[in-house]
Amino acid sequence: MTLPENTADRTFQVDLRGLVDLLSHHLYSSPRVYLRELMQNAVDALTARHALEPAAPAGSFGIRLYAGRSVVRVEDDGVGLTEADVHTFLATIGRSSKRADGIAEQRGDFIGQFGIGLLSCFLVADEIHVVSRSARTPGAPAVEWRGRGDGSYTVRTLPASARPAPGTTVTLTPRADAAEWTAPARVQHLARHFGSLLRHPVTFDDGSGGSAVPVNPEPAPWARTYPTPGARSRALAAYGEEVFGFTPLDTLELDLPAVGLKGIACVLPEAVPAGRRHGHRVHVKGMLLSEQAEEILPDWAFFVRCVVDAESLRPTASRESLYEDDTLAAVRDALAERLRAWIARVAASDPELLHRFLQAHHLSVKSLAVHDDEILRMLLPWLPFETTDGHCTLDEFARTHRTVLVTSSVEEFRQVAAIASAAGLGVVNGGYTYDRELVHRLPEIRPEVSVADLDPATLTAHLDPVDRETELAAAAYLALARDALAVFDCDVALRSFQPASAPALLVDSREARHERTRSRLAREQEGGLWGDILGALQQEAPRAQLILNQLNPLVRTAVAIDEPELARTSAEALYGQAALLSRRPLRPAESSLINRSFLDLLAHALRKDS
Repeated sequence: MTLPENTADRTFQVDLRGLVDLLSHHLYSSPRVYLRELMQNAVDALTARHALEPAAPAGSFGIRLYAGRSVVRVEDDGVGLTEADVHTFLATIGRSSKRADGIAEQRGDFIGQFGIGLLSCFLVADEIHVVSRSARTPGAPAVEWRGRGDGSYTVRTLPASARPAPGTTVTLTPRADAAEWTAPARVQHLARHFGSLLRHPVTFDDGSGGSAVPVNPEPAPWARTYPTPGARSRALAAYGEEVFGFTPLDTLELDLPAVGLKGIACVLPEAVPAGRRHGHRVHVKGMLLSEQAEEILPDWAFFVRCVVDAESLRPTASRESLYEDDTLAAVRDALAERLRAWIARVAASDPELLHRFLQAHHLSVKSLAVHDDEILRMLLPWLPFETTDGHCTLDEFARTHRTVLVTSSVEEFRQVAAIASAAGLGVVNGGYTYDRELVHRLPEIRPEVSVADLDPATLTAHLDPVDRETELAAAAYLALARDALAVFDCDVALRSFQPASAPALLVDSREARHERTRSRLAREQEGGLWGDILGALQQEAPRAQLILNQLNPLVRTAVAIDEPELARTSAEALYGQAALLSRRPLRPAESSLINRSFLDLLAHALRKDS
């Protein structure tokens, strides 16, 4: 498209204060990141210096931090900047010095990639003072750059004495409102927090006149040598406890040479609440990136917390999380495989540790077993389930029950557990997450066992019918009871079953209740002739069933009542008691029925006494 003649190219105008406000509220999580950004720039400068001088001994270049009452300073022996570099990179927002000639092809060696880190210093100071001397240009003078929060800056060259050796010094004069982040003790803490695993030597001086103290005196624990494997395991576990604040159930060493990742995974000693995930501590080339990186492991691995240091993972623009790419996906898959291998090893060689692990983390393992056939075969016999024989493993349960019935909900299991147990039926509670799917896969491990969903008809078929004389004697009562409970779409029957202490069994499912509610709403919304027609066409919704136990003394007394109102009230009371025993949420009408039936029975007793 051809521009009109009166149209001219223009450049964007940047409001630096507005940009800094944007960074502080939407990119960085806290002003404390200013020190991480300065240390990160220093590390990248040292990396570039080593690329220029590969023969230099390890540790010959380092970083020095200083924090006094009114100044924070970060100094490095890195590659430094020329005057042209200063104009090009420090004064151009969004351009990174890592694109400089001669090192652009090595960008993967650097932590920072976005060239905006220096702006984070304006979160705590109104002026940034930089003095730098380039190692790439022999005899280059020192260069001073002063940038201010209003967007202005000055550049000048200095005599060689201002910076005798290559490197960079960044000095901040903190604002009064930034004292929380720039006090000497806080700066030292942040330096250790972010830089404890850096490979270059880092020291801190608090200006008190004493000697500088090392920030990272030792390499990462997995990079050290130990006299014995046991000593190594104990040291890694101690490091995990120091970092995370809990004693690990076990500690796995992680090593993925293809991406330069090393670290540990600490198995949590207690279960993680449902829906809650712990983040992991991720370092990139030694610099702490995030303490809450969830994306490095799959969702099912919430039984561990990791601390890792990686070479090839890419940070996002804020350098506080990881960029989702193929490398991260490959790392996630590889770490997941390490966790599977650990579970397999523990299952094969350490039953005591496996028992403690499953006690705490059976839900996580169940989620894995649903989709992982190998884990399923290894651990399904060991996983605990709620059954009519109590909490036990499926392996134990299958020894006494060749036919295993599984409920679709916790509510359904609690309705039938006592009666099913007394009838000799083997029922597993399938209402918990993953349990129903796993129980149905039991025949893959034990082919001699069959698994089926529990059908109410299966249970009622195991309840003994009463003799005809007893049924005829109770017919009038049962008719009154059906009439009283018709409002709940509930039928009433009389049977004999154990335990005799159970007066009644309410057989009803969540699906049946939902279907009845849907049918009722459909009838209410479609009035008149069309409502009648639609109602006739709809399939009749399944009814609940209140099964009275003839072996129970309370039921035998109730069916003999010859007062119609008292009989109706007793039926309502038996329904309410059975609904309570089912442990499902009560509908408002059911709560009202329970209260009303209790009051009516109490009133009847008082009238009789008087």
